[in-house]
Amino acid sequence: MTSTHRQIPYLRKASSLLWIDCLGGLAVGVLVLALSPWLSRLYAMPESFVIALGAANLAYGAFSLSLARRAVRPRALLQLLIGANLAWAVFCVIASAVLAAQASAYGLGLLLLEGAYVGGLGLLEWRFLDALLTDA
Repeated sequence: MTSTHRQIPYLRKASSLLWIDCLGGLAVGVLVLALSPWLSRLYAMPESFVIALGAANLAYGAFSLSLARRAVRPRALLQLLIGANLAWAVFCVIASAVLAAQASAYGLGLLLLEGAYVGGLGLLEWRFLDALLTDA
């Protein structure tokens, strides 16, 4: 098996993807929960929906943190993480379509950007799955 680390020279190692993933999820989760009343008004979305977005980001960030900290990562858990990323990206697109008549441009933009970010991470993690198995 050839090392995929050389294929992503801007990352010191593939596990950087997991750190980017978990820190992004945790940061967004904390910010969204802390600012949920204001964001709800800015996004023109129900506050309960905004809180659910923040909570999902925190839960996801905690799960990806548990993987990022490991020296050896089970393939099944990495595949679960990748699947969650891709599913969240699809959710964001569907939510933006459902909320299109109600949400502000900021709210729709947030959902679409988050979907692109998370989906992109999921695709990168899938591409470098073998390199993510260990921190070597």
